[in-house]
Amino acid sequence: MKLSFHGADQDVTGSCHLVEAAGRRILVDCGMFQGGAEERAQNWRDFGFDPASIDTLLLTHAHLDHCGRIPLLVKRGFRGEIVCTPPTRQLARLVMLDSARLQEEDAHRAMRKAARWEPKDAEEKPLYDLEDAMDALDRFGRTLQYRETIEIAHNLRATFTNAGHILGSASVLLECDEGGLTKRIAFSGDLGDPGRALLEDADPPAAADAVVMESTYGGRDHRPLDASIEECYEAISEIRGRGGNAIIPTFALERAQELLFYLKLGLRQNKLPPDIQIFVDSPMAISATQIAQGCPDFLKPEIAEMLHANDDPFVPPRLRFTKLSRDSMAINAITSGAVILAGSGMATGGRVVHHLRRNLVRPECGVVFVGFASHGTLARRIIDGAKSVQIFGEDIPVRASVHTINGFSAHAGRSALIAWRKKIDAPKTFIVHGELPAMQALKGALPGDVVLPKIGEAVAI
Repeated sequence: MKLSFHGADQDVTGSCHLVEAAGRRILVDCGMFQGGAEERAQNWRDFGFDPASIDTLLLTHAHLDHCGRIPLLVKRGFRGEIVCTPPTRQLARLVMLDSARLQEEDAHRAMRKAARWEPKDAEEKPLYDLEDAMDALDRFGRTLQYRETIEIAHNLRATFTNAGHILGSASVLLECDEGGLTKRIAFSGDLGDPGRALLEDADPPAAADAVVMESTYGGRDHRPLDASIEECYEAISEIRGRGGNAIIPTFALERAQELLFYLKLGLRQNKLPPDIQIFVDSPMAISATQIAQGCPDFLKPEIAEMLHANDDPFVPPRLRFTKLSRDSMAINAITSGAVILAGSGMATGGRVVHHLRRNLVRPECGVVFVGFASHGTLARRIIDGAKSVQIFGEDIPVRASVHTINGFSAHAGRSALIAWRKKIDAPKTFIVHGELPAMQALKGALPGDVVLPKIGEAVAI
């Protein structure tokens, strides 16, 4: 087996890994690079392999940094099968279509601003458009339940196990029988912290010859979840007490649903002001919530039971889903008592940017960050204490309070990553999907031979 690295290598986005075995070429994830201009520019470069040569793509989950370049892969020649879990198939459709729409809008906005009808160079064009995203959806084939094994080709098998990260997220065990031996590579995908409200804990494979694992929080653990929930309640109550709105930049997949669950719980336990109005101002988050409501088998039994009992865990009192643009704009008339969950989570686009533009200047308002923010993103600049930020070409003073609560992360912290890896009998580990300091911090705590591969490297397993 040959393993090569084509994204999220000494970087935290753009996951993409290639396995060559049994005469087949298997890709694990094909994600988008996110962050500042330098990181995003990587999306236009060659993949490092011929897309037309890929036979199968195994998709671990539907976050943009794992599935966001699939339409580009198809656009450049991929005609193989995409295999994933049923929820991932539904969520990836949302993510890819939304990504294509945003890219088209950004390109048109840039051309209007420059008073040009044609893009000046390749990076001003959309990476792909809605038609490309629709073409990519045609490549999705078989779906797997957790612990189900499928044959990809003769002597080549894949098994998905629960990664505990977002709805339908999976780790992948790829097995190949060659020369009387069985070689195994385990890919963690993104791993979730144990003890989450909605999902079961990650379930690693038992053994492998090599493990390719993420390291987003390899250098530290998260604040305890219970303390983070209380801090979130306190932040919202404080902002409401000042007469402002609470803006929560929210990842549409999992984070939005988890926050809705905790907002419902906080209101039920009288830990939140009873008069707050809750808005989910993200068409993708709304659709993702509906998908979660329809996938009880991929949720914790107690959450599935709430759905069966018509006590929807994702619907707190005074909740409004604002799917249409006019409903989103109507929120502007509310100056106090609104809790606005809007994408994107890193404030790199979407409706949350409009809400930040309107509310950052108001000292009575507050922004509550509950997720990871990459370097170069608007969210990171605000978190890092910028006195003003550029939004739509305007200088916007940051007068609102800023609250950073890291215990809600959907990624496993350092201790959980180490515990997950130690459950797998494997002599070698390749650490990916993390910033270099986090990777280096994790390296010394893992058993066996540990490697930090660079993009483009290839090894024999």
